[in-house]
Amino acid sequence: MNMMKGLVSPSIASPTAVARAAARSGFTLTPAKDPASCSLLARMVRVMYPHATFGDGPYERTAMAICKAAETSPAITVAFASALHDLASAGFAEMDDAAAHSHLKSIETTAFFKLARSTAVVTLYDDPEVWAALGYEGPSFDKGGYINRGFNDLDWLPEPRIEEYRGGEA
Repeated sequence: MNMMKGLVSPSIASPTAVARAAARSGFTLTPAKDPASCSLLARMVRVMYPHATFGDGPYERTAMAICKAAETSPAITVAFASALHDLASAGFAEMDDAAAHSHLKSIETTAFFKLARSTAVVTLYDDPEVWAALGYEGPSFDKGGYINRGFNDLDWLPEPRIEEYRGGEA
């Protein structure tokens, strides 16, 4: 029952009806409070944005941000939880990276995937731990700007040859 495909329409299923069905099937409607759901989302983000040098922290924090983004309305929360349950039921956590990537390609047009991707790309790459892993020093404004912090420090390039133009002289 993947309700995220078009986001829940009240004419199709009310959030209350879906919540009751969710309770009967045993999946959680609060993924942020469920360690298994958080791990599954972190795995999803890692497959979407694979970096061998990133620890688990940035992926886990990104998963939590995705859960927060899914809490904007009861209908979206229920639909998100349902789609996350579908992902778990498909055995996503046990898939190798190639199979997991292929599975994500098959759901990339769903609202669930779009919400996860749009939140993850911003959250993951705005993490100071990620900045350090990528060699980015972070924003410069609070450190006085770039001008006096090595902005013009190109010690890896040879010194340029500078010749003055003498106004048409040969």
